This record gives sequence, C-alpha cells and structure tokens, in this order.
Amino acid sequence: QVQLVESGGGLVQAGGSLRLSCAASGRIGDITVMAWYRQAPGAQRELVAAIYVSGLTKYADSLQGRFTISRDRIKSSWSLQMISLNSEDTAVYYCSATTPWGKNWGQGTQVTVSS
Repeated sequence: QVQLVESGGGLVQAGGSLRLSCAASGRIGDITVMAWYRQAPGAQRELVAAIYVSGLTKYADSLQGRFTISRDRIKSSWSLQMISLNSEDTAVYYCSATTPWGKNWGQGTQVTVSS
C-alpha cells in the first residue's frame, strides 16, 4: 500500500501558475509510475501527466506543453508545475501511484482558475 497526500491547489487567475505536490509514504519502493489526473465537474477523470521510474514522461495532448511533471530520486514525492492556466484547467487534481498490485490515489486538491 502507498499513501498519497496532495498539496498546492487553490484559486488562481487565468494566465497564472500553480505547483502541485504529492507526498508518498508506505511501500514507495514498489511504485512504477507516478502521475497526475484531474476531474472537472460532470466529466470523467483524465490523465494529465505521468512519469515512469525510468524518467520517461507522458502528457495529455490537450495541455500544449503548459504542464511539467517531475519527481525526486527516491520516488517519495512528485510535482506538477502548471503555467498559463485557463478556466478549462479548473478541476480536482489527484496524484496516483501505480504498483504491481494496483493504483493508489490521493484525496485530491482543488484547482480553480478564475477568468
């Protein structure tokens, strides 16, 4: 089991930036993929960005290079740097950690972009 806690969400004006962080504890040595998802009201949860233990990263095509995922070496934390935010980025953001036994989720952090 891996426990995850997100931080860094909040209210930001359109065009602004935010940095989300995810702190992991428990069996962090089992983590193979660290990721961020988001869920807007009335929408399905979608992948925002992922980073693999190899360092390979993957992003949603719709982001157009505005978000950057990074992690520390021991996989105990990872972050999502978001710039040029717009109202379509308003959502609850969840961090996730994939292990051989399944995917673990944080409780989510709200990001609201005001226009």
